[in-house]
Amino acid sequence: MFFIDTLEFEGLGNRSHLAGGPRAAVVVDPPRDIDQVITAAAKRGVRIAYVAETHVHNDYVTGGLELARVTGASYLVPAAARVSFARTPVADGDTVTVDEGLVLRALATPGHTPHHTSYALEEDGRAVAVFTGGSLLIGTVGRPDLVEPRLTEELARAQHASAHRLADELDDEVPVLPTHGFGSFCSSSQAEGDTTTIGKERTSNDALTLDVDTFVERMLAGLEDVPAYYAHMGPANAAGPEPVDLTPPRRADAGEIASRLAAGEWVVDLRSRVAFAEGHVAGSFNFEGEGKLATYLAWLIPWGKPVTLLADTPGQVADAQRELARVGIDRPAAAATGGPAAWVGEGERLASFPRARFADLAEVRGRGEEVVVLDVRRDSERAAGHVEGSVHIPVHELHGRIGEVPSGTVWVHCAGGMRAAIAASLLDAAGRDVVAVDDGFDAAGEAGLTVTRP
Repeated sequence: MFFIDTLEFEGLGNRSHLAGGPRAAVVVDPPRDIDQVITAAAKRGVRIAYVAETHVHNDYVTGGLELARVTGASYLVPAAARVSFARTPVADGDTVTVDEGLVLRALATPGHTPHHTSYALEEDGRAVAVFTGGSLLIGTVGRPDLVEPRLTEELARAQHASAHRLADELDDEVPVLPTHGFGSFCSSSQAEGDTTTIGKERTSNDALTLDVDTFVERMLAGLEDVPAYYAHMGPANAAGPEPVDLTPPRRADAGEIASRLAAGEWVVDLRSRVAFAEGHVAGSFNFEGEGKLATYLAWLIPWGKPVTLLADTPGQVADAQRELARVGIDRPAAAATGGPAAWVGEGERLASFPRARFADLAEVRGRGEEVVVLDVRRDSERAAGHVEGSVHIPVHELHGRIGEVPSGTVWVHCAGGMRAAIAASLLDAAGRDVVAVDDGFDAAGEAGLTVTRP
């Protein structure tokens, strides 16, 4: 009997998989923090015999090289991938025996990258699962524009062909186990659901229901902006990432926090947006630890800029540190916990700003007050409907474009409140009067605001 355990990383929208038999297992696309993979294998009582990468990842730093070194496993990496470390190259059709009667077979599935490889897990010669990485996802496929702009259309066509190859070679009941697609920006679009099979994808996935020209046209038209930090992930993975250091960062007192702010470093408050709005260190930024911390902090921060973390508890710092290490922000410069009163010097006041609902904005506009409404959603969200008269700057562009925000009090909103909180903290740190709209966008029209739709 075989088993498959899935490890989920909600912040990045990714998954890794541990699969094997009674004695040995393979890990597919492991995270940077390998301790939890080792723990999962220990719970199963199996030896990690193989570590397999579907591709050189562009959205996170892999732990594959270190996991293979620590466990003594063979490190399977697509043969065509250009990497600077020793590995076991795998090409289309290659097989390895994971455990008795359990074989992993490589399937070339280019598209997400030119060298992308999926792996079919076969028990006694019959496929029982397929690990599709960034190829066939749930209801979609991995985006083809992360390698080289000149290759994007060619890779999009390859994605179509690769999806058809998987559907042609595997039975309908075979589970499809991707790495990306659960909120990851590596996915070409977002889809509903957590599980799928080849049969389900055959009837619902555009790559399998549309002709190649229509598929490519729709996919390329729907691609969102690429997170800026992606530019650093591929090179880090190709070079061979260093082991991660998750020991606690040094403690910062109020004086050090002030000094780091004065030096232009980033001080990031991990507390809830409600707590941050009520009182925070002036100049600090709010990236909720419970939100998409790694994605948005790594996207916005100038690469290599030192970051100091503020949180309620050491556990929150540790969780954030682990998540940030997955995207190459390896060591916080310092950290402080306990609460904002301890993070400022004696006699210094905390900064704050109000939170509101769309109904409050409608009331203010109804009184004829002139305010700036700033929409920080993505282009595709904006295109589906926006508050009439609002200014649009996506949150990932705001830090470099604050000077474009018109004068006056800024009411900033997104789709639900998290990104608005980030944006409000950026504006507040820049000295702007800001109101964070903590509300679902559907409430805008319900509140009586004019929402312009296509």
